[in-house]
Amino acid sequence: MIAMIRQFARLLIITKWQCCDALSKAYVERVIVMSEVEARLAARGLELPKPLIIPQGVTLSFPWVSVRGERVFISGHGPQETDGSLSGPFGKVGVDVSVDEATGLAAKVALAMLTSLKAELGDLDRISGWGRVFGMVNAAPDFTGQPAIINGFSDVILDVFGQDIGRHTRSAVSVAGLPFNLAVEIEAEVLISG
Repeated sequence: MIAMIRQFARLLIITKWQCCDALSKAYVERVIVMSEVEARLAARGLELPKPLIIPQGVTLSFPWVSVRGERVFISGHGPQETDGSLSGPFGKVGVDVSVDEATGLAAKVALAMLTSLKAELGDLDRISGWGRVFGMVNAAPDFTGQPAIINGFSDVILDVFGQDIGRHTRSAVSVAGLPFNLAVEIEAEVLISG
């Protein structure tokens, strides 16, 4: 219903609005077209990064997001800066990267994943539920704090989507290494409507 209202409002603005200058019109269009999820992100001061800048010489033979009916499979994502570049610090948690830094990187992964979902789905409000999250931590052999690190991801999703939609099952494991020496990589599955 909300999506229909936004679509109607956008059409009304584009076709009927004659009373305001172009800048005001553009601002109102942005406010009306912004999804509820994007509004919650903005209210929290969170910004979605631009799409990932693929490192030179790397070819990806898979999509970031694969939609299969109501199920959406999301490939492993790493943390990104707002310009789309990979975000560090890089290396092993417990050696090169602190727990706090890794937790912050996991939060950045959530935003990177939302960028990919928005590109594929068009509207983050189509997400009707987060199904599962699989978090991988590039960690020293004796490191056991993986769940705390992946909480950085889960906390963003739960805060932005709320308990009903954001609640998900989760695994958090250590791995011997990750692509590009990332400290954290996370994959997920969501359900969509519409």
